[in-house]
Amino acid sequence: MDSTQIAGELLDAYDRGRTILSVADRDAPFGWDEGYAVAAEILKLRLARGETTVGRKIGFTNRNIWPEYGATAPIWAHVYQNTVIRAQDHSATLSLRGSAQPRIEPEIAFGLRTALPAGVSDPEQVLQAVDWLAPSFEIVDCHFADWRFRPADAAADFSFHWRLVVGQPHVLRRDEINVLCASLASCQVTLSRNGAVMDRGVGANALGHPATALAFLADILSRQPRFAPLAAGEIVTTGTLTAALPIAPGETWSSAYAGLPVTGLQLTFTD
Repeated sequence: MDSTQIAGELLDAYDRGRTILSVADRDAPFGWDEGYAVAAEILKLRLARGETTVGRKIGFTNRNIWPEYGATAPIWAHVYQNTVIRAQDHSATLSLRGSAQPRIEPEIAFGLRTALPAGVSDPEQVLQAVDWLAPSFEIVDCHFADWRFRPADAAADFSFHWRLVVGQPHVLRRDEINVLCASLASCQVTLSRNGAVMDRGVGANALGHPATALAFLADILSRQPRFAPLAAGEIVTTGTLTAALPIAPGETWSSAYAGLPVTGLQLTFTD
């Protein structure tokens, strides 16, 4: 496998909003190491053309959706300055132009106050490294037809990151971490389209706790020396709490979070 060639092919698919053949179907030995080798080459290409990383996304933390996608483990990818949208007054408008087959995921995003080292597993300890939390919508996009892929394909394909919409942050006070830690696991999330409820989820759908998802990322990065560890100031979104649902221009989607000190988001899609 030529990771540079595959990276160029996937970046072209991303830029053009088109699909390609599964890499793993073309190259039987294509596993996790090869998938992240492609991801590393994509990072180089995007940095070389002037893009800037501002954080990471974690995917497939919700094991409830693994059977639908044939997923076997969580995945991660970089988030870039030009792929993050900050909601204003809890709402945003986003053009789907350039996407191939986008879907929406309601998530919980963290802003890091300090670097998070590997080996920290207690959610309350993980939250000591967090500056703020916020509701988020990740718009995921798959560059393999009909969302059919092998697990390592997902790591190569930007871990399906396309856009990240971040809502109003709630800054964590040190004296509220204990309470928030429990709330993050038990919070309830409702995802609606044009006012109709489409799905519901809970914070624990993200690997049992969104902070556990953050710990997973720190740990896997410690075993991937080609990538930088988590650093202060990064935005990390921790995985969908509901099913990932298809979206289309003209639709307005909204999220509501019960049990957290945040206001959900409203997101309208255009051509």
